[in-house]
Amino acid sequence: MPSPSKAPVPDFSTDRHTSRQPQWINRFANLSGDFGCAVDPTPVPNPVWVARNTELLAQMGLPLDWLESSQALQAFSGNALLPGSQHWASVYSGHQFGQWAGQLGDGRALYLGELRTPTGSMELQLKGAGRTPFSRMGDGRAVLRSSIREYLCSQAMQGLGIPTTLALCLTGSPLSVIRETAETAAIVTRTAPSFIRFGHFEHFSSAPPHQGSSALKLLADFVIDHHLPESQSPGFCQNRYANLLHCVTQKTAALMAQWQAVGFCHGVMNTDNMSILGLTLDYGPFQFLDAFDPMHICNHSDHQGRYAYQRQPQVGYWNLFCLAQALMPLIEDQDLAVKVLETYKTSFAQAIDAAMLAKLGLSGVNPAGGKLYQPADISEEDRALQQDAWQLLAEDRVDYTLFWRRLSHAAASNNSQDPNWQSVQDLFIDRSAWQAWQLRYMNRISHEDSCDVSQRMLQANPKYTLRNHLAELAIQKAQNNDFSEVDRLHSLLQFPFDEHPEFESYAGLPPDWAASIEISCSS
Repeated sequence: MPSPSKAPVPDFSTDRHTSRQPQWINRFANLSGDFGCAVDPTPVPNPVWVARNTELLAQMGLPLDWLESSQALQAFSGNALLPGSQHWASVYSGHQFGQWAGQLGDGRALYLGELRTPTGSMELQLKGAGRTPFSRMGDGRAVLRSSIREYLCSQAMQGLGIPTTLALCLTGSPLSVIRETAETAAIVTRTAPSFIRFGHFEHFSSAPPHQGSSALKLLADFVIDHHLPESQSPGFCQNRYANLLHCVTQKTAALMAQWQAVGFCHGVMNTDNMSILGLTLDYGPFQFLDAFDPMHICNHSDHQGRYAYQRQPQVGYWNLFCLAQALMPLIEDQDLAVKVLETYKTSFAQAIDAAMLAKLGLSGVNPAGGKLYQPADISEEDRALQQDAWQLLAEDRVDYTLFWRRLSHAAASNNSQDPNWQSVQDLFIDRSAWQAWQLRYMNRISHEDSCDVSQRMLQANPKYTLRNHLAELAIQKAQNNDFSEVDRLHSLLQFPFDEHPEFESYAGLPPDWAASIEISCSS
């Protein structure tokens, strides 16, 4: 089959939908030839639109024809060029499953460029657009199944208020791609202020000094100047590179706490999948917990359970240690680097305490002293209450999302016989253990306005998450050329804390067959 022609897409700057001309600035690609190389995507036959995120398009101040015209379809399928774009693949290295993997890079991602938008600069990438010099033995492709999961989950995370990359659109093609079985190809266009990873720093730190030293400094200065300017403020002994490490440490600690609080498992927390900006990056074998199991492994390829849910905060710290090692030629003070890394433990503890207090609906008022908590002085009573809740959920494998949402409604009543309280109890096998915890909790929230407690909880405990079975149903329809469920889920996940009574079935217990869904690195 002949390849589609690679004709430039018409300039949309004079389109009737907008008077704003897209401004490409392409700072990272133009920074240095050491960081990557120019490469064009490999065209696909007969592309079709699968999904388009018009809300994100509007936020970026881009013309509607970017996601409407046939020329746009060709461009976002890798078959044509956007005026001003700059196809480019980035090189990086990293640790995978705890082992040094050496040089990696954008094996199936292509930088289209960086745009100046009303919300700040934004990079665009095509994921699944064909081989690059960094594909190693891969084909550079993505399949429809995994691309739908990324498109939906990035929106789910944004709806939950968790930092993330975002997908602008998704196209599909009948091109056959072999994973565990033959599947069809897809290309997702994703956006972020930057896709720079821990692995970028590891790559240049591991290179011979005459090759890597200047590039490492150039990269660090670029990140500080353009993406983390707060690193320039006085901090650790006026050391801007220690400040950079500190900034990334704080963002990573906050991200890990948000993942844990909402029950999100990333599945493949390699250093090359860690964002220097503290974004959730590279959606592969992820999962939102159904039954609560602290040692749940969502990645079928993770045979040792390195990335189990409970281990994610420690892995985040381990990855930061790798980043610190990469930055040592610039920090030049090992004791200082260790001092910076130690802030992770305190910051994560404070962040998870704050997140769990919110899930419990507690305002942070110490019932003993009547004063607002400071970040580090949560009472032992409240900490025990949250930890014992996790223990109860684990012992009975209680559905994580349902428990917190039902508890949010029940907290509005001080009557333990209220039907909302009964609906929470129905989730437990060990009723006596539940009732003992319930008594403690009801006594605790009696110190606060119960309506305020419930309202706070409803804003902290989502009704809807992207459960595996919901994504699977959307994928099955899409594989039969029905993309309606992708759009339906995408719209729902923008507002996961709202009731949406018409989607009530999406908030129930997963079906029995959901437990058999296996998600691997190819997902």
